Amino acid sequence: MRLRWAAALVSAAVVAVTAVGGAAAATAPVTLGTGYVLDDAGVLSSSEEASAQARLEQLKSETGLDLWVVYVDEFTDPSNSADWANQTAEDNGLGTTQYLLAVATEGRQYYLSGDSSGPVTGEQLDAIEQTRIQPALSQDDWLGAVDAAADGLTDAQGGGSGAAGSDASGGGSSWLTWLLVIVVVGVAIVLLVMFLRRRRKGAVTAGPAGAPPVSIEELQRRASSLLVETDDALKTSAQELGFAKAQFGDAATTEFEAAMATAQKGLDEAFGLKQKLDDEVPDSPEDTRAWNERIIALCEAANALLDEKAAAFDELRKLEQNAPEALRRVQDERTKAAASLDQATTRLRELQGSYAPEALATVADNPAQAQQRLTFADQQLTAAQAAIGAGDGGEAAVGIRAAEEAVGQATLLENAIDKLADDLAAGERNAAALVTELEADIAAASALPDADGRVASVVAATKQQLETARAQLVGGAKRPLVALQTLEAANEQIDALMKGIRDAAVQADRARQMVGQVMMQAQAQVSAAEDYITARRGAVGADARTRLAEAGASLARAQALQSSDPQQAMQQAQRADQLAAQAIQLAQNDVGSFGGDGGMFGGGGGGGGNNGMLGAVLGGIVINSLLSGGGGGRGRSSGGLGGMFGGGGGGGMRPGSFGGGGTRARRGGGRF
Repeated sequence: MRLRWAAALVSAAVVAVTAVGGAAAATAPVTLGTGYVLDDAGVLSSSEEASAQARLEQLKSETGLDLWVVYVDEFTDPSNSADWANQTAEDNGLGTTQYLLAVATEGRQYYLSGDSSGPVTGEQLDAIEQTRIQPALSQDDWLGAVDAAADGLTDAQGGGSGAAGSDASGGGSSWLTWLLVIVVVGVAIVLLVMFLRRRRKGAVTAGPAGAPPVSIEELQRRASSLLVETDDALKTSAQELGFAKAQFGDAATTEFEAAMATAQKGLDEAFGLKQKLDDEVPDSPEDTRAWNERIIALCEAANALLDEKAAAFDELRKLEQNAPEALRRVQDERTKAAASLDQATTRLRELQGSYAPEALATVADNPAQAQQRLTFADQQLTAAQAAIGAGDGGEAAVGIRAAEEAVGQATLLENAIDKLADDLAAGERNAAALVTELEADIAAASALPDADGRVASVVAATKQQLETARAQLVGGAKRPLVALQTLEAANEQIDALMKGIRDAAVQADRARQMVGQVMMQAQAQVSAAEDYITARRGAVGADARTRLAEAGASLARAQALQSSDPQQAMQQAQRADQLAAQAIQLAQNDVGSFGGDGGMFGGGGGGGGNNGMLGAVLGGIVINSLLSGGGGGRGRSSGGLGGMFGGGGGGGMRPGSFGGGGTRARRGGGRF
């Protein structure tokens, strides 16, 4: 027999409990108080509330888990139990080991909210809800529901399933049982008196108001997760916006483009702060906390802005009403993408005969990935066709949207091969021109007076770098972009030597020429990183995305400074090139380790296994809360394709659309 029953028995002996009725009130997400229990519905007596508080303090001391319990009449803003509970948890800053049971006593709904990256799994939370909490609530046993939830979490934390009975020890009534009851009652009386005295003195400080601030580690985890979710939301929204512009024109999409621009500006600022946190300069704990909090605020604002426009965007496209027409359009696009895939595959084979594997690393598996996207698109188009035949426009729209994104991504993967081929060819041309210039510089420098031997040293070093670059530009394993970096370093070295004998006009012309070459190289690197990450964003985390965002910002600054300040433009272009290279490496590491040991997609993948679903998850076309970069988020997956909206966050598998991370899959909870 548990402590709460003993406390209730003692209380019943000395207190007459009466129920006070009142009109049901709809309640928006609440602010938690100083204790673990918030009874806005008035269903607990003062002694029951004290008993519940004591039980939840016991849970904390035994397991390290926090559980808050909220009773209201009805849920509103939002009215869905899962959304209401998750919103309350997030508004109050609950962490990964902190849970919230929300109960609408008049609305007869409930939900146990927990972070998906916490120690108790979604399956365990489901079991706790269905086998422990719901039976108590169905009997209006409000205090029993608290104990049931606490017992379930204790069992789950100890390795059990969380279900009722998994922690049972069996046995019937006996004299020992009654002896234990007497002992427990005595202990309960003492504990209750001590607790009430502490409460009167204001000593109870459990809960958000009395708890220490969220740890820096938790802020960092949440900031990284939100960066990934928000970046995904913007990338998906951009793709959807492109489809809409092609269909309806620029004028019809102005408000959505403006919303995206504002959201992107906020995300860019957030990525800039993440880069400051990641760089080699040490940050104070105060700055670390403040910058992570700012990242969280910026990402939440960006998502909210996109969410505000989602309904209007869906109304513009009207995929449900226009499903047959949309299906035909996507089928035509799929046919074109399939035809282009053969050409892209042939082009890649040709490149592999001329360039080193590392020069082609960002597109090496693009044909296989594109085939996976097309296989997934075929499956979704077939499902959409069947849904149209059954008169289910909503289900058809889900398949059409998923297929549309898959075909668009297949096209991106194919085009990336051609773009890289063009960049490599341009790199070869620029490298050849720079070789000619360096040869002339070496000849001119060799004729200079050299009293201290410095000229000879620079000339020798430049010749060595020149030979290294030449070797990278010949044969069947060329590395033109690497050769350019080698030649640029040699050029900087000999330019410093020749600066004194060149007139200002020649120096300015050389500076502009070199800036143009470096910017071309940086643009190629940024473009390759962007295509690689976009097509594999389901696996790519915050670090790679941060480097890419900063590379793009540096490239934009270089372009703005190219005419007015070539030297600063050169530095910004070089920084962009370096950051983009880091982004590619980090993203490749993420993809290589995605899905567990050896990487689910690390080997490049085959064609159409799993109906292309793995490729769709990797590409971020299908959103899976268990695999999304950064992890985290409250609410658990309900599984299956579904949901029309939400580019980031949430749970379950569904195709993304225009919007932010405001939607969550419905998991668990229910009525009682």
